[in-house]
Amino acid sequence: MKSGILFIIAGSLIAASCTTETQFRNQVAKAIANDPSIIAQAIEKNPVQILTALQNASKNAQEALAKEKEAQDRKALEETFEKPLITAIRSDESILGPKDAPITLVEYSDFECPFCARGFSTVKELMTKYKGKIRFVYKHLPLSFHPQALISAKYYEAIRLQDEKKAFAFHDEIYKNQKKLAGGVTFLDATAKSIGADLSRLKKDVESPAIAKRIDDDIREAASLGIEGTPGFVINGVPVRGAYPADHFVGIVDELQKRGKLKI
Repeated sequence: MKSGILFIIAGSLIAASCTTETQFRNQVAKAIANDPSIIAQAIEKNPVQILTALQNASKNAQEALAKEKEAQDRKALEETFEKPLITAIRSDESILGPKDAPITLVEYSDFECPFCARGFSTVKELMTKYKGKIRFVYKHLPLSFHPQALISAKYYEAIRLQDEKKAFAFHDEIYKNQKKLAGGVTFLDATAKSIGADLSRLKKDVESPAIAKRIDDDIREAASLGIEGTPGFVINGVPVRGAYPADHFVGIVDELQKRGKLKI
């Protein structure tokens, strides 16, 4: 079917014979190349039609790109079912849930990212749905344009050195009160104190090279897995890039079971 835009422009031309669509396009292209003012004339004479045609073309292009991306995503997902991504679980990793749980959910996150607050809710849902069968590992991917993200990650790690349960409590409180992060260190100190952390020790540990390295290692690992934005998840080797609802993860778990790659 010939483009509406081409027909409008062709209205300024005289057709000498019947043509195929390819011949028609070639004729229009040649005419425009010889006299570019044809486009301006067509727009002046038919502004509404031109605008409508452009909007339709844009919509069609967006739909085509969306379908192409969906196909690419399906292909990439299929590949990870057969060749799962590998995440590093350190010997001293803080794990929420049974350490030998069959489902492993790893998150690369940014305390200041609003989408990560959605991810926090999703993780809570999954931990409830698969209680006793899922373990959760929180890793860091602080983004440079979030001024409180890195310091928040450092606070989490400094508290984790004291008590991993308190670290997870700090994690929860930050996401529940994310808007208060604008208060910076004052808010972080108050939150750390509220969950029972030793502030004097925290202040000594928060800028330690070991904590900086741990966060840097998480950032590098995320990059190696193709996770550039937040939140990014890996569930039993299958990546989920973005704040998808719990049902999306449930679908992956179901598919893993169907393929015989997971028993719960």
